[in-house]
Amino acid sequence: MTALLLASGLGLLVFGGEALVRGSAALALRSGLTPLFVGLTVVSFGTSAPELAVSLDASLSGEASVAVGNVIGSNIANLALILGVSALLRPVKVKSKLVKLDVPILIVCSFIVAGLLADGSLGRLEGLLLVIALVAYAVFGFRLARRETREIQREFEDSLPRRSRASVRQVILILGGIGALALGGHVFVDGALRLAHVVGVSSAVIALSVVAVGTSLPELATSVIASVKGHPDLAIGNAIGSNIFNLLGILGIAALVHPLGLGDVRLEDIGAMIGCALLLLILLRTRFELTRWEGGLLFISYWGYVVWLFIRLPGA
Repeated sequence: MTALLLASGLGLLVFGGEALVRGSAALALRSGLTPLFVGLTVVSFGTSAPELAVSLDASLSGEASVAVGNVIGSNIANLALILGVSALLRPVKVKSKLVKLDVPILIVCSFIVAGLLADGSLGRLEGLLLVIALVAYAVFGFRLARRETREIQREFEDSLPRRSRASVRQVILILGGIGALALGGHVFVDGALRLAHVVGVSSAVIALSVVAVGTSLPELATSVIASVKGHPDLAIGNAIGSNIFNLLGILGIAALVHPLGLGDVRLEDIGAMIGCALLLLILLRTRFELTRWEGGLLFISYWGYVVWLFIRLPGA
């Protein structure tokens, strides 16, 4: 039953996220937004929809460990696992000015969230501030995206759905995606809680590992495919944009709906998330390029973190 719940929930989350991304990206392009802005915001935020569905359902169910752990774990997976795999397949060199700026922005956001969670809780006012910060980030991205070169715009345009006049179809995709995400989030959280009970660890450990990787599958697919096709800015930009949305949007919205606590998530887990962001900045500090050995370092770092999760005190 646990395996069935996890598999069916994950399937609904992946399907819902894909439908939401395709529908919203197509509508955004029709409205005249640049491909770069759509790729780095609409698509990045859309691939984070499974995380939003899971964290919202967990928040409403009073499972703070899952709500917060899912976000922290997904951010670690996006930077260490997903970018690690992407760079191992093909070295990733960033050209976009917006993507380069997103790395320090992510670090600042990570420290802000760490500061807000230092007292063990995230209230509605703090959630509202995070959502406002997300809106400010989107406005900043919109303005900067219009200044990028045609080469960068074309890279993102090639990866997006083609413009279409069938707006009804796009709306159906969006509504269907939202419905699948809502149902999938509920089923997946239920399966995760059952798994934690079966394995004999806290729900936070499962959220930081199994749930985080499961909800990060859309980012994994997007970044790996982009890397293989030679679209490095999309590969890194999707992961970083998703992380920013996770911190500002998902935690912000979840806290607005229901104040959050850390639960069994530790400050060390938040430190690991910040450490991954700092490590990425260090690796990109020279030519803004991730080589294969640097991708290997990120990949090994991720699995080192997962091993640490399961060998620390039982139930922690």
